[in-house]
Amino acid sequence: MNIAILLGSVRNNREGNKVGKFAKKLAEGRGWEVEIVDPVEYELPMLEQVYKQMKTPDEKFVKIHNILNNADGFIMVAAEYNHSIPPALKNLLDHYHQEYYYKPTAIISYSSGPFGGIRAAEQLKLICSELRTIPIPISLPISKSHESLNDDGTSVNGDYERRAEKFLNEFQWYLEALKNQREKRIPNN
Repeated sequence: MNIAILLGSVRNNREGNKVGKFAKKLAEGRGWEVEIVDPVEYELPMLEQVYKQMKTPDEKFVKIHNILNNADGFIMVAAEYNHSIPPALKNLLDHYHQEYYYKPTAIISYSSGPFGGIRAAEQLKLICSELRTIPIPISLPISKSHESLNDDGTSVNGDYERRAEKFLNEFQWYLEALKNQREKRIPNN
């Protein structure tokens, strides 16, 4: 399976790097191929035009399009900013559409507080549904991410790797089921 990990934060000293490394380790542990889309690396402008409307898209838009288009599913890494998702993640998502269609999304949310970004995860599920990427029912919230994860993307006490097992099993089920259906046919849009 090809998995695109979408990071959402562009803040200085962001915890998203550690969470992204954590997500990558989880995915690679399943034998999946992984590409990370980091909005810091791509420096996308605020949405003016969606990718499919661009006559001559910049190389960075083409590269992201190819990563998303070739993915069998997505892991979205979302910080919680003021009970919502980061603007950089929303901007990244909004530049593309058909690339997401009928592929599952697993959400790993995080925050510096005790709830691990669950409010952002719930809002992200609504956005995913509109983009026709199917959010899996469970998410993986990481509480107090600054204390819970090491810089290398491992959890301090191994707890989050254990918690991720059910999350990854469900994601894998959706990956296989939706890939099977996409191979049969895509509904008319």
